[in-house]
Amino acid sequence: MNLDKLMNKHLTRYFDPSKTIPEETLQQLLRFLRSTPSSVNVQPNHFYVLATPEGKERLANNLGERFQDNAEKILNASHTIILTTRADVSDSHLEAVFRKERADGRFPDPSKQELWESMTRDFLNLRSYGYKDLNHWMEKQTYMAVGLTMMAAAELGVEATPLEGFDPTSVDKAFKIRETGHSTTVLLALGYPDPERTYTNPISRFDADQLFTFI
Repeated sequence: MNLDKLMNKHLTRYFDPSKTIPEETLQQLLRFLRSTPSSVNVQPNHFYVLATPEGKERLANNLGERFQDNAEKILNASHTIILTTRADVSDSHLEAVFRKERADGRFPDPSKQELWESMTRDFLNLRSYGYKDLNHWMEKQTYMAVGLTMMAAAELGVEATPLEGFDPTSVDKAFKIRETGHSTTVLLALGYPDPERTYTNPISRFDADQLFTFI
């Protein structure tokens, strides 16, 4: 990965609608997204991959009146992913996580798996009743997945632009997301830049001495 190149590039504002991500590349990126970590392996997400004109149009038409400037990005991108987050952690979801861990042999020693499950329940109870921030905490896991996937996309030569400009209520309704116990957290547009509309001005960031404290 060329970090110098990454440090001097802007997010893509304009995608080339004539270019589509090859299926093999897309599947590799989705495998990576599936593998992204989450705290206590809670896996609070479901991902809607919009690959068809109809899917992208449905999203573009339901961003909300204030956010129509993002419609062009979605329509011209090769794919857009709707990243959703659970509203809560039901007993059935947690049991499904534990069941999959057991099937995959995450902890070959059954006593360690049992201890892990007990610790996980305690931690989730702390989030629910102590900090009272369970949903916000799960959304942090979603943003971690977005950031890592953006880096993976760059490695594969794909542009990835996160979008927060949308009305989550409208998007949820258009795709019947809340019926699944989730809600839309962030969008990720994927594709290739329009070479005639590439932003090449220098990036602007605070100097290092304003950002880092060494102790």
